[in-house]
Amino acid sequence: MSDGNYNRNLLPYTQYTSGVKAGRAQMKTLAAEAFKAWYAEKKPMAAESEIKAALTEFISHINA
Repeated sequence: MSDGNYNRNLLPYTQYTSGVKAGRAQMKTLAAEAFKAWYAEKKPMAAESEIKAALTEFISHINA
């Protein structure tokens, strides 16, 4: 261990951090699926390319 100037690389690995990351990834996937369903309901005549473009933009906002 360091002398008080903690560095994440020096700390022991815990399952908590990987669980949080997995949960975030799962929630982003669920949000993308919900957005796609909402968009298809909102604009039923939308082309597949338009839905993909909107989904890509939504995902970029999630990851920001």
